[in-house]
Amino acid sequence: MESVARPTANIGGGPSGEHAKDRCGYFQMPLHYPRYTQAEYEAMPDWKLDCLLKEYGLPITGNVEHKRKFAMGAFLWPH
Repeated sequence: MESVARPTANIGGGPSGEHAKDRCGYFQMPLHYPRYTQAEYEAMPDWKLDCLLKEYGLPITGNVEHKRKFAMGAFLWPH
């Protein structure tokens, strides 16, 4: 079995100015856990839910109510 060498990724960006996180398959866990309240999730617009879920590598499928319930289930912890 032969080993295949892969070129190393230039994390700082390539000659085209492409940023590393714009590449397919790159994910970095955000530094902070989201601190929204249930009321904020219930009022959050669809585009903001999409951004939040995408930032944490979570699925952004379904309608706005499905995404809202998913985000609340993932990020709200009962006290």
